[in-house]
Amino acid sequence: MTGVLISAEELSDEVESGTPVRLLDVRWELGRTDGYLRYAAGHLPGAVYVDLDTELSSPPGPGGRHPLPSPSVFAAMAKWWGINDGDLVVAYDASGGSAAARAWWLLRHAGYSQVRLLDGGLQAWVDAGGELAKGPVTPEPGNVTLSWDHMPTADMERAGELASVGVLIDARAPERYRGETEPIDPRAGHIPGAVNVPAAGNLDPRGRFADPSVLRGRFEAAGVDGTKPVAAYCGSGVFAAAEVAALAVAGFEAALYPGSWSEWSSTAGRPVATGAEDG
Repeated sequence: MTGVLISAEELSDEVESGTPVRLLDVRWELGRTDGYLRYAAGHLPGAVYVDLDTELSSPPGPGGRHPLPSPSVFAAMAKWWGINDGDLVVAYDASGGSAAARAWWLLRHAGYSQVRLLDGGLQAWVDAGGELAKGPVTPEPGNVTLSWDHMPTADMERAGELASVGVLIDARAPERYRGETEPIDPRAGHIPGAVNVPAAGNLDPRGRFADPSVLRGRFEAAGVDGTKPVAAYCGSGVFAAAEVAALAVAGFEAALYPGSWSEWSSTAGRPVATGAEDG
């Protein structure tokens, strides 16, 4: 896998050098519905707003709260965002990459390698002296050509298997993993055998991804060693994409379980574990 991150300074250099850049603003956070309003109030110049619920997901259903969009719908959206073949695409948010990683992962899944996450997001751009623009941006439709299935995924059956034969990472907050609270999904707890590596812990105090060596040590402590298959899940497959990105920064390939806990916990007969450890 090619590079995952781009710094605000590197992005500024690319823009100033005349590199064709398409910026995607994925301002989304669980429990908030004001992403577009925050985008309109201030975004990177030229950035297009991307709605995670409607443009990076299919409608909620048996496959979870944020099923993957269909290949045809996603391809149409990528053109709508103004992406042309050869563009450098940079996705960002204001929440440590937890939402922008969904766009990064989907573009990689669709075979587009020239996509990066803005490390530190909106705040990093401001901290580096970058200006912000207001109001919506409507680009000319792009000509990007996409395909599908270029990133590994795990369905519900495979996720259950990986808890035994590989490493299944639960990227949610510890209290949700332990089953002490569940604010949105039908049952509390985690997939039996999964290990908890909260995605929030992949960031440094500035909200940027930790050093690759730090991330590598964190995942190795959870049993990831490069020899066993790895998959990540969260509540609905959003934060898990950020976990996959962090694993990639650390040098590990991991599959995404898109349905995640929202699918598992709503499927009759699926076992649920609680507490800090299984067994």
